[in-house]
Amino acid sequence: MTKVVMQGCLTSSRSARRLSSCRGVPERRSEESPAMQSMRVGLFTEIYRPVINGVVASVEALASGLQSRGHKVFCFAPKMPGTAQSEGDVHRIPSLPLPARTQYRLTLPLVSRRVNEVIKGLSVIHAHSPFVTGWMGMRCARRYRMPMVYTYHTQLEAYAHYVPFETNATRFAANRLTRIFANLADAVIAPTPAMAARLRELGVTVRIETVPTGIDIALFAAGRRRDDVRERIGVRTDDRMLFCVGRLAKEKNLGLLFEALARANDPSLKLVIAGDGPSRADLEQLAREFGVFEQSRFLGFISRHDLPDLYASADAFVMASTTETQGIVLAEALAAGATVIAADAPQNRDVLGSAGLLVPSTAQAFAQAFGRVGSVSEPARTALARQAAKRFSIQEQIDRTLALYESLIRPARIA
Repeated sequence: MTKVVMQGCLTSSRSARRLSSCRGVPERRSEESPAMQSMRVGLFTEIYRPVINGVVASVEALASGLQSRGHKVFCFAPKMPGTAQSEGDVHRIPSLPLPARTQYRLTLPLVSRRVNEVIKGLSVIHAHSPFVTGWMGMRCARRYRMPMVYTYHTQLEAYAHYVPFETNATRFAANRLTRIFANLADAVIAPTPAMAARLRELGVTVRIETVPTGIDIALFAAGRRRDDVRERIGVRTDDRMLFCVGRLAKEKNLGLLFEALARANDPSLKLVIAGDGPSRADLEQLAREFGVFEQSRFLGFISRHDLPDLYASADAFVMASTTETQGIVLAEALAAGATVIAADAPQNRDVLGSAGLLVPSTAQAFAQAFGRVGSVSEPARTALARQAAKRFSIQEQIDRTLALYESLIRPARIA
């Protein structure tokens, strides 16, 4: 038997105001709450395995890090085709397909009584989306008097092209949704200072903490330059390999890389792309139109454990996207000691600092940067990149996230 846990969260500004009045940390159920080492954390996300993307990677890294510290983590996510209703501590919420080329689903805000009992026993709720699962988490937090944290993973306005409505109206609605939802949280996590500033621009007034998404630094630092890996993907010893990792979708701006490759007019440059997505066929056609299909390698999905050697085997890692909130792949590339060339955007600047080359988001600027690949000595760039990557350790993320949780659960400890 199921029960509705969210009804009409988005139906009127009146309901939003009513919820906003409860925004502060409500009266706790008991001052004798369990010690921090035994917290029960609920992660509410709109997307999860088997899908692989930045949000999923972030949620998994957080869950793994919290569990390594002895905390109990429960994940609440839409049911995907081929997944079980319950997989250990992952609880699936009924969902329907969306009428768009996307792996996201329309979540139905229904949970069983058994799952609701799990939710009632949580110490803190951590939402990773301002959509249905996020609103479910928020409503549960208010109902059961527990704090809620929201991580700002996505600049929703950058994804307006997926919605079949007028673009400007869609962007306005996306920004408004972000502002309303964030202001109903007890605290918001932004992965970069640039995104914290962006939230303030949107009108978010609640507490914002900048906590970068952590990566497994040791995993990526173990990557090694391997001629057999390069040869297997069609890159010769005297070629210069440009490597890119990401979802093949419009917002990633991958078309700019093909145009830049054409402008560089250097057959020794090979663009290797790891990832898949709805725009793959369009991008392959675009590479043909620019006359660089023979210089391009579409690898499709690559296992996470195969990525370190690919990063390390590249002569440069390249990223043209300006829509990320952090760009986890940039941190991974740094940890692998790669030379990084990225589009100049505030959040990319926050991640790279002086450890990478930031260029204007134009084909000509990227083409010129491609021409300089290989000019920096290996030991110098590797040391600089790996030093910069240390800021993105999972340990650092978990330390700061736990400190935030504790400050919300035990507000009296704040000086």
